[in-house]
Amino acid sequence: MAKLLHLSSSPRADSESSAGAHVFLEGFRQAHPDWDIDVMDLWRERMPEFVGPIVEAKYARMKAQAFNDAQRDSFAEAERMALRFSLAERVLISTPMWNFSIPYKLKQWFDIIIQPGLTFRFDPSQGYFPLLNDRPTLVILASGSDYATGMNRGCIDMATPYLREALRFIGVNDVRFVPIGPTAGPVESIRTAREAAHRRLAETAKRF
Repeated sequence: MAKLLHLSSSPRADSESSAGAHVFLEGFRQAHPDWDIDVMDLWRERMPEFVGPIVEAKYARMKAQAFNDAQRDSFAEAERMALRFSLAERVLISTPMWNFSIPYKLKQWFDIIIQPGLTFRFDPSQGYFPLLNDRPTLVILASGSDYATGMNRGCIDMATPYLREALRFIGVNDVRFVPIGPTAGPVESIRTAREAAHRRLAETAKRF
């Protein structure tokens, strides 16, 4: 069965990014009733802290050294998470923008799966190479300011370039962004932005 993996990155069930994901997934289910939807709530599912044996395992792997038992167990957790991602034919990432970038739980997920031999390889003479196949990936990015039209009060969006580059590094280039913003300020501006984003998400779901 084909699979869509949804990385849910907001701790709030009623957040704008979560609401946008709900709209998209409803449309996707109608257009693809035979697909499996695998939801990974990054705030509720266990992710290993990137410290100790898993860090040691990363550098042991880069130096082609054997793992000890603790390193092997820790790296197995990263392998399971990377496999869950690699088995998805489509990917949805819904996330708020926090302090101009992404929530630390989403960054933690990237730090865990971006491992040598799992999602990239390194050749001392040629550099870094991705190991994953490309796949359509949609990012729903909700922000307090309106970055889509430039009405962002002088703030810089560091989330979009980071997500695009982190995904490209492991082989995912087909990445589309649907911004939702502003999510703060005048009620009418928030409602207009939400409705426009939801219309776009509903349409995107039909052909994603």
